[in-house]
Amino acid sequence: MSEESPVALITGAGRGIGAAIAQSLSASGHRVVLTARSTEELEAVAASLPGEAICIAADLTDSGAVDRVFAAAEDAFGRIDVLVANAGAAMSAPVHKTTDADWARMLDLNLTAPFRCIRRAVPGMKERGYGRIVVIASAAAKRGEPLIAAYTASKHGVLGLVRSVAAELAQTGITVNAICPGYVDTPMTDGSIANVVAHTGRDAAAVRAYFANQQPTGRLITVAEVATAVQFCLDSPSVSGQGIEVDGGAVQS
Repeated sequence: MSEESPVALITGAGRGIGAAIAQSLSASGHRVVLTARSTEELEAVAASLPGEAICIAADLTDSGAVDRVFAAAEDAFGRIDVLVANAGAAMSAPVHKTTDADWARMLDLNLTAPFRCIRRAVPGMKERGYGRIVVIASAAAKRGEPLIAAYTASKHGVLGLVRSVAAELAQTGITVNAICPGYVDTPMTDGSIANVVAHTGRDAAAVRAYFANQQPTGRLITVAEVATAVQFCLDSPSVSGQGIEVDGGAVQS
């Protein structure tokens, strides 16, 4: 592949939404940098891609991890044109049972890690006069729901980060957007279903149906639909500072 092909760094790329975004961007001609905690998962995704890819295993909540990932990516490909900050996690608990550790974990992964990635990506993008930054947020970035206070706070925070950075960089050739999916058919949603089953004893199929029905379409969002929204952001130089809903019409803005 040409050295002029754009380079995309995708966090949380080992499965689910991140893996689907990697497939989409690789197919559209990007050289892809995949990062997540699991080397095995990353290598499986890389082997499935049509284009060039490298894997950098890291826990982005560790001190210095973001700088190490970017340095390795730049050493391999010279630059980062596209950042997709997808890594994230969810947890649920009543607010009075949400511990300091729960709160810190949600903020560290869902807000602080994207901030550090954006901070590290911006100087090179500004120097070249081009960049695309997309954060995978959540429909929870725009509304409140019971039992997910820490998760919701982290997603509201990351949407605020996106809006502020987009305004700051509006004249630099860099766009900054968030994708706000509803419930997506991913391993993370499977984990949420298992958590509800464990705490309530409800039938797993009934819980999955409940999550599906949170979208007016009556089904879970697909990972491919999220990847398509990411591609839209990359292709749209006048779309910036947006929280783009991919939730079947649940939140209308």
